[in-house]
Amino acid sequence: MKIGVLSDPHRRSDLQQAAIDTLLERGAEYLLHAGDLCIEENLRQLEAAGVPYAAVFGNNDRALHSLSDRYRIKAEPWYFKLRDLKVKMMHLPYYLSPDTDLVIYGHTHRFAAEMKGKTLFLNPGEICAREKPLSECVLLEQEAERWIVHRLYRDPGEKEWQEESIEFNGELGMEN
Repeated sequence: MKIGVLSDPHRRSDLQQAAIDTLLERGAEYLLHAGDLCIEENLRQLEAAGVPYAAVFGNNDRALHSLSDRYRIKAEPWYFKLRDLKVKMMHLPYYLSPDTDLVIYGHTHRFAAEMKGKTLFLNPGEICAREKPLSECVLLEQEAERWIVHRLYRDPGEKEWQEESIEFNGELGMEN
């Protein structure tokens, strides 16, 4: 399974569209967005991507709350399943307990990927290139008992995306 993970475009819908495009070109079957979309255009882009998506509100998304009946966006933390994968998604890193297979968060504008026990904690970094001159997203591959985190990044003035990959092996699946 290939999952595109995004966060923190703020008002940079141009950079978000470029991230969505590269994730889809690389085979993303789902898009998961960890918030701070800020403008409806960013929600429209997710809706138009042609793959299932889910998003959570960030601390800068107050203006979008009235749109939750039109788009697949929820309050944090949002628990849901992708196939057999248990996911918890949030913007603010306040709910970082290992109670699912995958925990996705944003807000810090910094990429992070760490396996703790049977849970992968993932922050895709920032799309908006505000904290550093890089626009970032993640293509996450999950196969049997293996995660591959492809960190994709580029200078907003460049066309080509760079890639770094991290692999985590281990038993997946939480005991509940």
